[in-house]
Amino acid sequence: MLEAVELTKQFKQHKAVNGVNLFLEKGEIVGLLGPNGAGKSTTISMISTLIPPTSGDVRLHNESVIKHPERLRKVLGVVPQEIALYADLSAKENLQFFGKIHRLSGSVLQQKIEEVLEIVGLVDRQNDLVKHFSGGMKRRLNIGVALLHEPEFIIMDEPTVGIDPQSRNYILETVKRLNKEKKMTVLYTSHYMEEVEFLCDRIYIMDKGHIIVSGTKDEIKNILSAENTIQMKVERVNESFIEALHANPLINRVTVQDRSIMVLTPKEVNVFVDLFKLAEETKTVLTSVEIKTPTLEDVFLHLTGRALRD
Repeated sequence: MLEAVELTKQFKQHKAVNGVNLFLEKGEIVGLLGPNGAGKSTTISMISTLIPPTSGDVRLHNESVIKHPERLRKVLGVVPQEIALYADLSAKENLQFFGKIHRLSGSVLQQKIEEVLEIVGLVDRQNDLVKHFSGGMKRRLNIGVALLHEPEFIIMDEPTVGIDPQSRNYILETVKRLNKEKKMTVLYTSHYMEEVEFLCDRIYIMDKGHIIVSGTKDEIKNILSAENTIQMKVERVNESFIEALHANPLINRVTVQDRSIMVLTPKEVNVFVDLFKLAEETKTVLTSVEIKTPTLEDVFLHLTGRALRD
């Protein structure tokens, strides 16, 4: 349905996006992951025709939209990372304004507004000013604006940042429902791996302007099928213990988050004796040790060497 072909974007001396290729089939939810600065937002801006690529192409049904962006804009909804609403207007007035931009009017516009308010759960608050809304309500209305013209597919750029768990779950369930009931195609970026696990059929992982891996969740997790992920929890992180782990030739990677230490080791190697010995030598108290099934976050750290929020 939609394809990016060798997309590249150069800003003076900085190449933010370098030869990105990705595609979305009708009815898919596709995840785009990457640490801050990976080039995700620039890629999305090019795909949605907000900025032109330095080179490459964006194709809708195999027709280029670079020279004729209106073909894509008619069928595209975008939920930006930043809230794009008028705070001094009510929810309904915001929808009326953006609906008219999409050339909706009269009874058709009224019907779409009613449908959207129902979808995003704001029927009872439609006449309240947006400046009095919570962060979660603003996020939901932001999604509502993108749905007004019944787009064939929608781009959602980190739509749950900074909101409460209840609103976050509501948004995730709404995306699932739109995909299932309306066959809406979704390109979804997030800082939260569990969101991608819950929503996405396929995933692209991006770093330093490149797509470094793509596939289904299981295919991506299988990247670590030859390794064990061992999680150790400690009473206190001891730097000498961390240094000893890094120095151990049997350990491929060490990641520390709070009082949890993750190590990757070859599957055929038994490293437990070494772990307990190093803990004893560095006077590190282990409160638990377990082998984990590889997660998307494990693969992400393995591929980029960085936590998603870095």
